[in-house]
Amino acid sequence: MRSTITPARGLAALLTTAALGLGLGGCNGYDATAPASARQNATAAGRASFASGPDGTVDCRKAKCVALTFDAGPSVRTPQILSILSKYHVHATFFTLGKNHVMVHPEMVRQMAADGHEIETLTWSHQILTKISKAEVRKEITEGRDAVEKVTGVRPTLLRPPQGRTSSAVTAIAKDLGMAEVEWSANGADYRTTDPALITSRILKQTKPDGIILLHDLVDPTNEGYNGTVAAIPGIISALQQRGYTFVTVRQLLAPGAPQAGKVYK
Repeated sequence: MRSTITPARGLAALLTTAALGLGLGGCNGYDATAPASARQNATAAGRASFASGPDGTVDCRKAKCVALTFDAGPSVRTPQILSILSKYHVHATFFTLGKNHVMVHPEMVRQMAADGHEIETLTWSHQILTKISKAEVRKEITEGRDAVEKVTGVRPTLLRPPQGRTSSAVTAIAKDLGMAEVEWSANGADYRTTDPALITSRILKQTKPDGIILLHDLVDPTNEGYNGTVAAIPGIISALQQRGYTFVTVRQLLAPGAPQAGKVYK
C-alpha cells in the first residue's frame, strides 16, 4: 500500500527530524559574526546613512535589541501571526520557502511586506544544503530568492540555511549570489511540543541582548509540533518587552552595519 504524505506533513516531518537531530543550537560548525561586530564594522557611509535616517530608527548600539524570526512560511497561520505582531507593534523577519509557500500564498507575502516586515528566504524547498551538489545548492537559493522577488518586487539578500546547516562550500555559493546567512541564538523548539507555555519558557531562558529568535510559521497536520507557536507569541513578546527589549528586524539588528555577502550572522 502506498502512503499519502501531503506537502505540509512532509515538510513538518522533515523540519522536526532535522531539529531533533540538531538540538537547540542549530549549527554544524561555521564562523559566525555577532550583530555587535557587524555594527562596529559599519562603513562610514553606512554610519552616515543611519544617522540621517528617519525619526524613530532603532539604534541597537544603545537599545536592548532582539530579532524575532519565523521560518518555513507563509502558511494558513500567517494572518494570525501578522495580527499579533501588529497588536504589539513588532516587526519580524520571515525566512520563507518558495515552493508550496510563497508561490501558493502570494497575498500573504504581500501583506507581510505591506506591514513592514522583512521577507527573506529559507530556499525553494528546504533541501539540506550540505547534502546536495553545488549546482543544486545554487538552484535552491536562487529559486527561493526569486520567488520572493517575483511576489514583492524586492530581492532578498539574507538566507537561512535549512536546519541551520552550512559549510564553506555553501557560504561561497551564497557569497557569489550576494547573500548573507542568518542563524539563531534562541530556539523555541516548537517542533517538539504543542504547549505554548513551554515554547515561551524556552525562548525567555535563551534570549539575550542581540538575540535572534527562531520560531516557525508552519502547520503540522500530525499535531506533533508547531501547533502551539501562535499562542506562544503574545507571551514571548510581552515578557521580553517588559524586560526592556526592543524588537527589530535582522537588518535593523545589524545597523548601521549592513549584511555582507558570504558572512554568517548569529
